[in-house]
Amino acid sequence: LTTPAPDPLAPLAAALADAHGRSRFGGWRNVPSQDQVKRYEAAGEETEVRYRHTRAGLAADGVRVVHADAGTVVLEVDGVRREFAVTRYGDEVYVNAERLIALPRFPDPTAQLAPGSLVAPMPGTVVRVAEGLAEGATVTAGQPLIWLEAMKMQHQISAPAAGTLASLHAEPGQQVEPGLLLAVVQPTHIQPASGGIA
Repeated sequence: LTTPAPDPLAPLAAALADAHGRSRFGGWRNVPSQDQVKRYEAAGEETEVRYRHTRAGLAADGVRVVHADAGTVVLEVDGVRREFAVTRYGDEVYVNAERLIALPRFPDPTAQLAPGSLVAPMPGTVVRVAEGLAEGATVTAGQPLIWLEAMKMQHQISAPAAGTLASLHAEPGQQVEPGLLLAVVQPTHIQPASGGIA
């Protein structure tokens, strides 16, 4: 017996069912813009699907959306209609008999960063880097390293621990977005004292 191949239309059906009933003001634009994007994991594979809100309803490239509501999606491909039953339990989505996991739209960038990583907490501009700061420099816990300006206020980015500056990606005048890696501080590991108490 072999496991059936994942249905390539299942993630799109899941996304269209999830989009049904959402505010037109949250997704529809009167000027063409970027598609809405959703990501799903199925059988260990990650898939990204795109769709858009139009005056006539939901639409996606390569298929005709005949019907879409929270529980049923009907798609037409090359003149053939296919119906999908969609059920959602938290992040788990079942499309007919296929199980998908809805992945977060904005993954936490810090989850993919090394310990000691300093990221921009908000959009802004790098206005200053500590004098003499370069890769390999020794820093102390709490030492200000980078200054950002956002909304006419300056914000200090400080070393989270004593250690060595492993990398520096910020420079004055640079525009940054939230989550952008600015620097990495490699903490100094304190070796336990040898010997016992006399």
